[in-house]
Amino acid sequence: MPVVRDLRVLLRLRDFRNLLAVRLLSQAADGVYQVALATYVVFSPEKQTSPAAIASAMAVLLLPYSAIGPFAGVLLDRWRRRQVFLYGNLLRALLACVTGMLIVANVPDWLFYASALSVTAVNRFVLAGLSASLPHVVGPGQLVTANALFPTAGTLAATVGGGLAFVVRLLASDSNAVVVLLGAGLYLCSALVSLSLAVDLLGPDHPPGRLNPSVAEGITLTVRGMAEGLRHLSTRREPVQALTAMTMMRFCYGALFVMLLMLCRFSWSDNESDGLALLGVAVGVSGAGFFTAAVITPSLVGRLGPLGWITACSAGAALLVPALGLFFAPGPMVIAAFVLGLATQGAKISTDTVVQSGVDDEYRGRVFSLYDVLFNVAFVGAAAVASLMLPPDGRSAALILSVAALYAATAALLARQSRRFTGGASKR
Repeated sequence: MPVVRDLRVLLRLRDFRNLLAVRLLSQAADGVYQVALATYVVFSPEKQTSPAAIASAMAVLLLPYSAIGPFAGVLLDRWRRRQVFLYGNLLRALLACVTGMLIVANVPDWLFYASALSVTAVNRFVLAGLSASLPHVVGPGQLVTANALFPTAGTLAATVGGGLAFVVRLLASDSNAVVVLLGAGLYLCSALVSLSLAVDLLGPDHPPGRLNPSVAEGITLTVRGMAEGLRHLSTRREPVQALTAMTMMRFCYGALFVMLLMLCRFSWSDNESDGLALLGVAVGVSGAGFFTAAVITPSLVGRLGPLGWITACSAGAALLVPALGLFFAPGPMVIAAFVLGLATQGAKISTDTVVQSGVDDEYRGRVFSLYDVLFNVAFVGAAAVASLMLPPDGRSAALILSVAALYAATAALLARQSRRFTGGASKR
């Protein structure tokens, strides 16, 4: 099987294996930490959960550190990325321990959110750096397969970490602090594994100026550098199309995620533990969709092209989401979770490949940071829209149909642009 053969080739590359290990441990910790936060906010008996409360929590955790994204991009194109992984994960381990202590102390919500925000803020540097570093450990012809394995393996690691957090949370009551400390331990392991990579291996290739700008220089560089990055991106047709489509699909995913939280919490269960167990099943099945996408995407990208596969993923979601979701029953909705996992991850693999191959290395950090900002803003915007549309029990046919229409519009727009470009090229 070509995919298996290609994966074996990649796994023989020592530096790729080490970078992959950094990502697996880091994102497993992310999964643990995110589940701890979600269960503390949504599934704690003392909290009155509503769609608006979920949207507010997402806004507090995601929007402020989206502003860090451009700064992360500029600095990633100046700092040694290996050092970002080392010191970033060490800092996250320390801050996660602080969050765990705040949970035990039962502090006001604003202080808890401030601590959680500090952990997820550092995450922008690490994730954007991992994506920007990948072309330094594989060849150009291996990028599609590497992108099928690399981010998907990270997503699966986050799913496994989240599953482990679910198990700890279900086995022991009031264990959110223990789960957070487990995440801190995984962050520490990721930092230690990063030491197996050479300091200069991951770039950037041509850092402008000094490697360690001051804060004032960083602010100036951010404005100037993001303007340069946006100008560079505006001349790259395929990356712009892929990022636009991925942003729309992320919005759809966010809206359906909030719906799933409310269904698990109020429609399909009578208590917090049962609702948490149902959510764990849905997350696990979605992870199976991620894995399936990793297996089938390289061959389908070879046949359809990256944008063609994104179009197919969006079109398939447009058809299957209403067909499965309008039952508002656990069985069909779990199948829908698999479909969305496959479609979203398949589109993300293709988008990562398009951006990595279509953007020059000196701009990659900035573009991937913009990518992260678009992801977060789309997710929070979706949560806000869902909070306006969802009733207390989470059942909203209007939301499902609206999401399906948005998936369909994304597929239609990509198909139209592809035909226009092909037609123009043939005339020339």
